[in-house]
This record gives sequence, C-alpha cells and structure tokens, in this order.
Amino acid sequence: MHYLNISFSHKNSTLDIREKLSYKDDYATKGCLTKLNSGETIHESILISTCNRMEVFCSCSDLATATKHIFNMLAMRSGIPIEELEGRADIFDDSSAIHHLFSVASSLDSMVVGETQIAGQLKDAFRFSYDNGFCSQKLARAMHHAFKCAAKVRNATDISSKPVSIASVAVSKLKSVIDSFEGKKAIIIGVGEMSEITAKHLISSGADVYIINRTKQKAEKLALECGAKVLDFEDLPTIVNEFEILFTATSSPEPIITDEIIKPCDFERYWFDMALPRDISYDKDDRVNLYVIDDLKNIVDENIGLREDSARKAHTIIGRSTVEFFEWLNTLNIEPMIKEIYQKAFEAARIESDRAIKKGFIPKEYEEQIRKMSQQALKRFLHQMSSKMRSVSEESKADMLTSAVQFLIEKDKSDIPDKYKCEHALNIIEGR
Repeated sequence: MHYLNISFSHKNSTLDIREKLSYKDDYATKGCLTKLNSGETIHESILISTCNRMEVFCSCSDLATATKHIFNMLAMRSGIPIEELEGRADIFDDSSAIHHLFSVASSLDSMVVGETQIAGQLKDAFRFSYDNGFCSQKLARAMHHAFKCAAKVRNATDISSKPVSIASVAVSKLKSVIDSFEGKKAIIIGVGEMSEITAKHLISSGADVYIINRTKQKAEKLALECGAKVLDFEDLPTIVNEFEILFTATSSPEPIITDEIIKPCDFERYWFDMALPRDISYDKDDRVNLYVIDDLKNIVDENIGLREDSARKAHTIIGRSTVEFFEWLNTLNIEPMIKEIYQKAFEAARIESDRAIKKGFIPKEYEEQIRKMSQQALKRFLHQMSSKMRSVSEESKADMLTSAVQFLIEKDKSDIPDKYKCEHALNIIEGR
C-alpha cells in the first residue's frame, strides 16, 4: 500500500487553473471521488478543494497507475491538457505525501502561514469522504496523525498566536488604501467563515457593515452575531453601485456580479473577490479597484517573514511526526505477524500431540497436560524473538524485518494492519 498526494495550490497554479480544477459542491465532489476510486489501483481517496488548493490524497497499490488515472480524470473535467497538469502539480508519495499532509494540516503550506481555516477544511473533506464510503482506515490513520501533528505545532510555536486568514489579509489590504473606515459603508456577500471574519474585522474598525445572502435567514443570523445589518439579495444590481466597499465569498458556481449590472459611479470602489470560482466577472474600468485572492501576495509574504522562526520549528516537528507515523505503522504490521506466528506454532503443536496420542506414544488421559506443556515450551521459545521483533519495529530496518516475516508466514503486508479496528475516523469526526 502506498500514499499518494497530487497537489495544485497557490504555489504552482494560477487562479484560473485552480478555478477550473475546483469542486464547489457536494454533488461534484462525490462524482470526483467516485471516479477516483474507480481506478483499479486506488482504494481510498479524499478530495481537498479550497480557494487556495485542490488536492487528491489517496491510498493505492501502484503509484504510477494511480497517478496516471488521476491526471486523466482531472484533464477530462477541467479541459486542461495533461502535459500542463503534470508540469504544474506537486506529486508526493509515501513519506513525502504524509509530510505534505502534515504541513497542510499545520498551515505551513498555506498562502497565509498560520491561518486557522485549513484544519476545519481538512476535517470537512475527510468527513465527507468517510461518510460516503470513499475512504476508511488507511487514510483515517493518516488524517488522525496529521491533526495530532498540527496540535503539536500550535502548542510548541506561536505560529497561530495571532490567527489570520485570507479574509483578515483582505481587510489589511483595504486599510492600506483608504485612510479610515469611519463612516464607510461595506457590503459582504455570503455567510461562510470568511464572510464572518471579514464582518468582524470591518465592524471593529468602525465600518457600517451590511450582509446579503440568497437565504435571508442565514444573513440575519450572521448579522445578529456580528452587529451588522441585512439587505435583500434581489437588490444586488443596485447595491453594487451604491457601496464603496464590497467583499464577496459565496459558493456560487457562476459569477454573481457581471458587467451587465455594474454602472459608472463618481466615487472609488474597492472590491474583494475571495471566492473560487470567482464571484465577479468584470472587464470595464469604472473606478472599481478589484482584488482577487492572488493579489494579496505582498501581505502574505510579509506574514511569512514575520513567522519565519516559528515556521522553522514547525518544520522540525512535522519531520519528526512523519517518522513517528511510519514507525507506528510498522508496529501495526508487527503485532498481527507475532500473533500469526504463535497461532501457527500452537497449531503445529496440536497436530503433533494428536499424532502422538493416536499412535499410542502418550496415554489419552495425558492429552490436556501434553497440550499445555507443548504450548508453554513454544511460548518460552518464541518470547525472546517476539520481544526483539517489537523493539526492531521502531527502527529504520523494520521494513526488512516485516518483509522477511511476511515471506515466511505467507501474508500480504497490505492486509495485515487492517486486522485491527481503527478508531481514528471516529476520533476525527467527534473532534477528539
């Protein structure tokens, strides 16, 4: 069994590319996961699709075949040539895949280092895949350890001591281009986490904030929590020409603000499109200053510089956690092997005891005693060997040992760890 991760992110792909590769709703995500798991070598998969990344994380029996299947599927859906996808993607396998997953969970791979949204996004992606039967024990183990690693990073560094996100960076960008928020009217479209963060930042800075959403009840709930006001979504064509500040982060598959509804105004407008696919399709020059996710790079770079020391410590923790994860996997392999060895030994002892009794070498009345004696002798003989196997399972030569024992007991390594029920999926779902 192998781990495989194919990643398209803000590091290697433009906003246009990420937009074409994004999966915006549950229906599209389920279709993607169904096609992924239809590959003959892919057994479990998780799809991570956010504004900054689209990643496929899977377990497979053959890396080359699985990689080809994934690229073929993505090319057919996005219309992007396979050659371009292969040239852009970061491909991680086995230990590098786990290291990358741990980095993502710890927000080291985020556009805004230390941002707090990615952990929730990863958990949501896992829950969806697990609940719909697209992943099970193998990926649950990896995800569980990824969140353990992220917790270690948070506790050992101050990388998340001042939580930031794309939304907070967008507000910071706005602060750099206008003198004051006092008396400014701002409209926020959407009611997700980014909208909530934006609303709180703007209100705390003195702006007069309004929220609109297709479902008005959701807008009213967020407005009540933040101290904002609510407008009707049907009035959007008018609203976009009345407000100086606009933030949008909806899950619409199509743009909700287009050239048709944008009218010339006698004041400067500052619009922030934090959605993927984008909410704003705009080609005119009517004093609209439009910022999309990738335009926030300068502030992001400053953020990375400020957190450089913490990032170095975090990378050390991630590296160590990756090694510990594979050591732990090796212990899962060892225990079933030891159990199998004992079972085979006891069965051999039973067969020989029965043969001896049948031939009259041992009286029938001593049957129970001879069985106990033979088992005890085997336990004494196997004890030192099994103890050594357990100790070696945490060393770098564990793979050599497990391969040799697998050959001797005729067991497939990919099946052995699954003999034990894995509770990690339940732990993640319940937030433990």
